[in-house]
Amino acid sequence: MWSGRRGLLRSSGCGVEELRCRRREREAALRKARREQQLVSKRLLRDEATEEAEGGCVVVILGEAEIQEFLRLAQRGTEEKERERALVSLRRGLQHPETQQTFIRLEGSIRTLVGLLTSNQALLQLEAARCLHELSHSEQSAVAEACLPATSYLLTYLSGHSSDFIELCLYTLGNLIVESEAVRRQLLPQGIVPALAACIQLGPGLYSPPAHTATVTAWPKAEPWGSCGVCLVPSLHHLQVNNALLITQGALTTLGLLLLDLAAAVQRTEDAGLELLVCPVVRCLSNLLTEAAAETVGGPMQLRDERVLAALFILLQFFLHKQPSLLPEGLWLLNNLTANSPSFCTSLISLDLIEPLLHLLSVSNVVSVLVLTVLCNIAEKGPAYCQHLWPGLLLPTLLDTLALSDTEVVGQSLELLQLLFLYQPGAAQAFLQQSGLQALQRHEEVAQLQDRVHALQQTALHG
Repeated sequence: MWSGRRGLLRSSGCGVEELRCRRREREAALRKARREQQLVSKRLLRDEATEEAEGGCVVVILGEAEIQEFLRLAQRGTEEKERERALVSLRRGLQHPETQQTFIRLEGSIRTLVGLLTSNQALLQLEAARCLHELSHSEQSAVAEACLPATSYLLTYLSGHSSDFIELCLYTLGNLIVESEAVRRQLLPQGIVPALAACIQLGPGLYSPPAHTATVTAWPKAEPWGSCGVCLVPSLHHLQVNNALLITQGALTTLGLLLLDLAAAVQRTEDAGLELLVCPVVRCLSNLLTEAAAETVGGPMQLRDERVLAALFILLQFFLHKQPSLLPEGLWLLNNLTANSPSFCTSLISLDLIEPLLHLLSVSNVVSVLVLTVLCNIAEKGPAYCQHLWPGLLLPTLLDTLALSDTEVVGQSLELLQLLFLYQPGAAQAFLQQSGLQALQRHEEVAQLQDRVHALQQTALHG
């Protein structure tokens, strides 16, 4: 992952610039790789209580005749309950891939479903949307493309008033975006980017007014805004040409405000479901910050508010106690904020957040690598920043991480040491006095680390 320099490190202008250039290239590669992995899987939204009430989870494969009969009853049944039951039966059948294929082959089936989706009867609309959602979860792109006639209506309903219905539309759109290029091409001119931006803008302030406190605690009523994030992340992944549009429409600022609201929310509620909202918002911010458009419009500048960092650390504590597996999400956002922003690095120091960051090193190797990467971002900014890192708690901490066997953790520790030796007079000597050479010797035979270990040994011994 890291290409070490051979030989002696010298504090020449060329050496510093070369090191910075390598770090930037590596950071860019890591960001791209992580963005490519970000939430491209589909999401299935089902109400377990409703499933049980409907008679368990046995899925029956439907033939053409049965599908046609259910569609006929849904359209022309004499009672609304009869029509609703027909759609429920169809939806349950559509959970099976074979039924999905049969359904899309039937002439007029999607047109009938769209007609029910746009009817003036709420229960029928909801069940029709659930049928589309089952289709959207198919692994066959042909099934997703068959849903094209419904996309404009799904987008329109994002501005509705029913939280359950908005949630369902968001998840369905997210699934369709993941599956099909044809769907993505159609959604762009239909206005998916502004529609999603508008959904996000409903988030800030959702939790702040006292009247909405119940909305926070009564999970999952706040879930649609989490669903927006869940839908938005794959959208950003696949609609990359329009990330600039989303950014210029103020998505970074809006998501930053939502982050503040969420930090306030987790402090006043014990609701275990809030991470379902926090995580997508953090992911969206992280992904947007990796885009070139974010740099062009001064992305980090839009978030230049110490409250954003304070909020992020509140959320990191929330993750630590409630959902430790989500800590990497918050740390990746912190990495993206500090990578090219001296102001955020300064804020981390001025808010005394280095020590809390170091405490996270004991959580897991994945977390350790991200913490060390953030510390490298700070150290890379130069001597003035390194003075605030060294020695303090950092020296004993690095000796501890060098004692680990995980190659990535050790490699990131070596990179941090290299930056400190480069910028901080006396760092190498202090490292020697604390048995640093012995710590390095443990890794002399590790192929991925040899170059860096030897370079640091030379620097420590000869300066």
